[in-house]
Amino acid sequence: MWRCVKIANNKNHDLPINENIKVAELMVIGPKGEQMGIKKLQDALTIANYAGLDLVLMSDNPNKAVGKIMDYNKYRYERQKKVKEQQKKQRESNKEIKEYRFTIATDIHDFETRKKNAINYLQKGHKIKASLRFKGRQMAHPELGKEMLLKFAESLADYADIEQSPKQEGRNMFMLLAPKK
Repeated sequence: MWRCVKIANNKNHDLPINENIKVAELMVIGPKGEQMGIKKLQDALTIANYAGLDLVLMSDNPNKAVGKIMDYNKYRYERQKKVKEQQKKQRESNKEIKEYRFTIATDIHDFETRKKNAINYLQKGHKIKASLRFKGRQMAHPELGKEMLLKFAESLADYADIEQSPKQEGRNMFMLLAPKK
């Protein structure tokens, strides 16, 4: 029981607020951004308490300590919201490339299964790399491979655009598809 109370009272604030500030004098900035001048800590706490807000130490430089009068909970909430938004943007920029492999002899059922899975990934915003590997004498007919990849791109035309057309490198041929905007 006592442990729970102790943890609840020991809130981990990243910026010192109110009585946790350990400087004698500080430059005070008001709730609307106006500078109120250099004040003693007790005077600044009184002003913040009178306004019903918190005094937050923004810069604890001994020569130029700066405190701002604000609603600290609202400030933390806004900062957490910005961090989440940045993480969301970062996740969006780190989309994966999902690869689907074919051969010239890929069966219709396998083709449809890969198409269905590719649609799910495209709807999530991922790119698709369709690759085809030629085996043995299939190298004599690269047009069949190109036809297979274009058929795959055509079946996904409602969901994707061709970012890079079919290109052959050695025994492999590949194509990149990007989701439609």
